[in-house]
Amino acid sequence: MKALIFDWDGVFHSGYKDESRSSSFSETDSMGVNMMRFGYYLLNKKIPFTAIISGENNPTAIHWAEREHLDLTISGMKNKVEALDYLQSEHDIKPNEVLFVFDDILDLSLAKESGARFLVRKSANPLLIDYCKRKQLADYITGSESGQHCVREVSEVVLSNLQLFDETVDKRVAFDDDYSAYIKKRNAIKTKRE
Repeated sequence: MKALIFDWDGVFHSGYKDESRSSSFSETDSMGVNMMRFGYYLLNKKIPFTAIISGENNPTAIHWAEREHLDLTISGMKNKVEALDYLQSEHDIKPNEVLFVFDDILDLSLAKESGARFLVRKSANPLLIDYCKRKQLADYITGSESGQHCVREVSEVVLSNLQLFDETVDKRVAFDDDYSAYIKKRNAIKTKRE
């Protein structure tokens, strides 16, 4: 895993937006992303490439990405698999090195090619969930539904599978030298917009 890629609508919030196209995000999910990035840093001494790829232009997603110092936001990308060419040519990240968190049909082209796929559950789409299971497009389906801190769930599952959950939390609580070095490097990242 070299890259963490997130859809926005339906992943970080329920999918509802107001007329300004604004949405919301959860501090619980923010901490989850931060801890996942920190856990990766503990393993590799570098921060994973982290991006939001959205089919829409969402000012809240851009604001959050800049606040959290993600590497990239791509807005208005309707065929999300095209992002893989950019990742490979600009950052030498292969599709099987991508962890992708997604929720809907628009995301399936990217999910199909990604190395680790986390589908956000919605009770409104049981047939899509079944489709993803049958077509092997999801490695994990969240217990939490869209808008209920599912990104945090994904982060805890990832850290647990890497056997890094306790160490990551312990080092964050202590704000030790590893976390201090990580947060300094993270905060130096300037978010690129596409």
